[in-house]
Amino acid sequence: MELKENIAVSESGFIFDPNTGDSYNLNQIAREIISLMAQGKSDKEISDMVFEKYDVDETIFEQNFFDFKAMLSYFKLVKEA
Repeated sequence: MELKENIAVSESGFIFDPNTGDSYNLNQIAREIISLMAQGKSDKEISDMVFEKYDVDETIFEQNFFDFKAMLSYFKLVKEA
């Protein structure tokens, strides 16, 4: 899953979609996930990084990660496969 080229992401976690004028704010983990996605990391690599860095239940994270990716897709912020 990859963000569309025209989607602007600031270091503070602000996302701007110039196509719609919509903007979104990300929390720390979401910012890191977006950054890893931009680097071309796989879902497994992203999950492993989160488990290494944060004390989080695997099942809860996997569900939240799935939901986050679904929201990115719903708001048309990512390229379709």
